[in-house]
Amino acid sequence: MTPRPVLLLEAAALLLGAGIAAASSHVLRYFFTGVSEPGQGLPRFVIVGYLDDQQFVQYDSNSRRDLPRGPWIQKVEEADPQYWDWQTQLSRSWELYFRLSLWNRFNHTPGFHTWQWMHGCELRQDGHKAGSSQFGYDGTDFLSLDKETLTWTAADWRAQVTKRKWEADPVWTQGRKNFLEGDCIEWLQKYLNYSKETLLRKEPPVVKVTRKGSYNGLETLICRLHGFYPKEVDVTWRKDGEILEQETLRGGITPNSDGTYHTWLSIEIDPKGREHYKCHVEHDSLQDPQDFAWEEPVSPAIGALVGGVLGALAVATLMAVGIIFYTKKWRKGYQAASRNSQESVSSGNDIVE
Repeated sequence: MTPRPVLLLEAAALLLGAGIAAASSHVLRYFFTGVSEPGQGLPRFVIVGYLDDQQFVQYDSNSRRDLPRGPWIQKVEEADPQYWDWQTQLSRSWELYFRLSLWNRFNHTPGFHTWQWMHGCELRQDGHKAGSSQFGYDGTDFLSLDKETLTWTAADWRAQVTKRKWEADPVWTQGRKNFLEGDCIEWLQKYLNYSKETLLRKEPPVVKVTRKGSYNGLETLICRLHGFYPKEVDVTWRKDGEILEQETLRGGITPNSDGTYHTWLSIEIDPKGREHYKCHVEHDSLQDPQDFAWEEPVSPAIGALVGGVLGALAVATLMAVGIIFYTKKWRKGYQAASRNSQESVSSGNDIVE
């Protein structure tokens, strides 16, 4: 089956997201994919941009336009009405470069081939800056930039020819370094300012511990976390405060449709010692770490009884308040309240042929 380049990009983005573990850092990344021949409705060229783990822009050779992906990026247009036109022209230049300069450097065997490029930068809370530029061919590593020595590391013998050509072209190699250390960091800072309501928000996890029977008299405790943001979370099973990492099974940290995340972890225990086990959660949204244990569910009959009593008390309270309010209003007279009459991506820099 013919591979889908967009899916390759999505997989790379998920790997990138898994690497953004430090809540004190933010990452701007661009993924480029070119294919040797179109087919099955696939575009010949695609660019997607991610800020941390959120896609914010996409360009492809079918639409030939940079299109926003997410509400916050549209704020850029409010600040610069020419932003999208300028960005589109830049993306079209990269499409031409992929088609003419890169593909012509290889003697391709017949069939479907992919050429991919991931580059971007990281800004940490302590001010540390980092960046990387990596190329892949047919889904495998090909070349990566060493910014300090201005050399390219070849993944295999096929990349040696391109390595020599690029190292002999100081304009191209220096341009990659300049983008990573200059424009990329500048736009990362701007985007963080535009997206702070979305990417810098803090949503606490909703945590629930459940249990199910296992075998040999054992049972499994499952701790589920839902609706938290940012993605980074430290959650462990503990017995009397001791971390039980080897005994724990974990699910991945998975996005929800609203941009938050959910995950789970489980542990098999002897139910006789159940009260000793706690799900320990640490997250930026929580002032202090919290522990969660399994709790006996309330019987439906008892729940209905308690709910009925509370409901009756609430009605009685409201009636009493209403009577007092009505009496005061009758005594003092009613006076109606008077009405007053009276808110640029730069996916690269200069193009080198």
